[in-house]
This record gives sequence, C-alpha cells and structure tokens, in this order.
Amino acid sequence: MKKLLVVAFLVVGLTTFAQGKGKRGDFKEMTPEQRTEIQVKKMTKDLDLNETQQKQIKELLNSQKEERAEMLERRKEMKETAEKATKEQRAEMKAKMNEKKAVINAKMKSILNDDQYKKWETQKEEVKEKMKERRANKGKKTE
Repeated sequence: MKKLLVVAFLVVGLTTFAQGKGKRGDFKEMTPEQRTEIQVKKMTKDLDLNETQQKQIKELLNSQKEERAEMLERRKEMKETAEKATKEQRAEMKAKMNEKKAVINAKMKSILNDDQYKKWETQKEEVKEKMKERRANKGKKTE
C-alpha cells in the first residue's frame, strides 16, 4: 500500500514538473515587440478595437515600454550603488508615476469610445485586485 502511494505521488509530481513553464514564463521570454503585439491583440479582442485604434494603442504601449525601461535602468543604478531614495525622492517618483498614469488615461480616453474606455477601466481594476490577492497570498505561503 505504501509503495502504491509513493508511486502515485511520484507520477503526479513528475507530470506536474513535465508541464514546464506556464503562460507567464513564456511571456517573459518574448521580445518587447512580441509582448506589445499580444497586448494589442488581447485589447482588440476584449474591447473590439478598429485598426486606427490598434495603431494608436500600439504606439502608446511602445512609448510606455521605453519609459519603463529608463525607470528600471535608474532603479538598477541606485541598487548597484546601494543608494536608498530619501522620502522626498520617493514622493517625487510617486508623483511622476501618478502623472504618467493620468497622461496614459487621458490618451486612452481619446483613443477609445466611452463604452470601450469603461470596459478598459474595469479590466484595470480587476487586474489591480488580482495583484493585491497575489501579494496577500504570497505573504501567507511563507509563514
């Protein structure tokens, strides 16, 4: 009986391991252009975008990625020098992020019609909630 149980656990463990990386692992291995294409396709499907909207959103996503890359580079430099941001610097960074979010929201509002924009906002909130849940669950798993 014990051998049967051990074999069963082994089979389950091996099949789980054999499945390899999931969707998220594949996403990390893609180029920024491929990621943008997937995002635009998903948004097209979810929001029923026309070709003009697709082009405009693609440009917006590309500019966002460039800004994000610059920010990550600055953050990496700060980490390497073991320099910690002061409260003022953190507040300034947060203000800049909020500014960028407002600009992106305004651009999206100009690209999308009212129904599409409402749906996009709802999707953003859902993603935000999922991230909160993941963070909360991550802390519970380590205990």
